[in-house]
Amino acid sequence: MAMTNGHPVSVGVDEIDGEAVAAYHRDGLLHVRGLLSPEQVEAARAGIDRVLDEPGPLHQRASGVDDPGAFVEDFRRWRDIPEFADLALRSLAPQVARLLLGESPIRFYHDHVLVKEGQTRQRTPWHQDQPYYNVDGHGTSAWIPVDPIPDGGCLELVAGSHDGPWKMPRTFLDGKAKWFPEGSLEELPDIEGDRSAYDIRRFEMAPGDAIFFDFLTVHGAPGFPYAARRRVLSLRYLAADAVHAPRDWVTSPPFEDILGIVPAGAPMDHPLFPVVG
Repeated sequence: MAMTNGHPVSVGVDEIDGEAVAAYHRDGLLHVRGLLSPEQVEAARAGIDRVLDEPGPLHQRASGVDDPGAFVEDFRRWRDIPEFADLALRSLAPQVARLLLGESPIRFYHDHVLVKEGQTRQRTPWHQDQPYYNVDGHGTSAWIPVDPIPDGGCLELVAGSHDGPWKMPRTFLDGKAKWFPEGSLEELPDIEGDRSAYDIRRFEMAPGDAIFFDFLTVHGAPGFPYAARRRVLSLRYLAADAVHAPRDWVTSPPFEDILGIVPAGAPMDHPLFPVVG
């Protein structure tokens, strides 16, 4: 169990105790080593590679055409990628999510594939996930690489930032206020301009490790200036208090298929969001 100032920040999957859960609630994040077995890592790789070979309707490139690498994303593939369904619903990921969320039942929300090819310059800008979503309430993400990740290429998270408030979500490439009207939410501070003012956490990660983090934890990621690539499967889970919050815009990812089916303010009781953990 790795500690900072006497508090756990990195634990083995079999070391998650009350102290580790308390650290997650204090910091809004926890590094969990060995979440997936070697066989599950291979399954995740196979699923990600199929996503790359067969992009879905929500596939997008999040890097410029002049980038020497490429940053690509895809969403909501678990129903057509059996490996993702198995990992999302039956691995240790939902069990850890339930421990961290501290309540039952929890639901699987969606999967997100993020791949940065070697030499990608595109940074993932600092942001919170919650404002992009069609839910209100709490949730946690498990960011799981299937390739070795040096700490210089790892997801970065601002500890304690999950206490809020919501910050303005913007498009990654051009910084547009696509979701909330300009001026309606507080802007993120210039974290890159004064990194020393923030408790930024990042980790050297082995395939199958995970960073669990709150939907409101501010996070971003550098480019990937290495020869190899960085393939990540993110699995997201909803706490028992999560309810449907239809927006007046297309959320990321979109869930138009539940509009008029799951009422506003109702629990996410729908086959798209199975109970797990």
